[in-house]
Amino acid sequence: MNSTLLRLVVSAALCLPGTLAVAAENEVHVTPLMQKDLPNYPGKEGLMILVEYGPGAADPIHKHDANAFVYVLEGQIVMQVKGEKEVTLSPGETYYEGPSDIHVVGRNASKTKPAKFVVVLLKNKGAPVLTPVN
Repeated sequence: MNSTLLRLVVSAALCLPGTLAVAAENEVHVTPLMQKDLPNYPGKEGLMILVEYGPGAADPIHKHDANAFVYVLEGQIVMQVKGEKEVTLSPGETYYEGPSDIHVVGRNASKTKPAKFVVVLLKNKGAPVLTPVN
């Protein structure tokens, strides 16, 4: 497991809801905001996370095995799923990744300013937030 992915997974596992920390340069910080079983959809849950990209930070290639809805709060982020064009998103803009999409680009568009976005994941209960893809 590469160091960026390890930091992302450890951050997601250890952060307490409501904590806010700013990602340092080249770091990705994930804060769980809410997790809720979806009684109308047995075996499914919703998870809301805050992702903070430090200046120059990027995600490893991965997938979510979930429906992922992204809303940009601050800064600019660059996203791309396999087979689609790269897009740059600004505050107020949204992005979607499906359960079979492979996330090939996820990074801060800036080398000097942080970026923040919220992700809502609709997934199988207990499934990991992300799965690395080689």
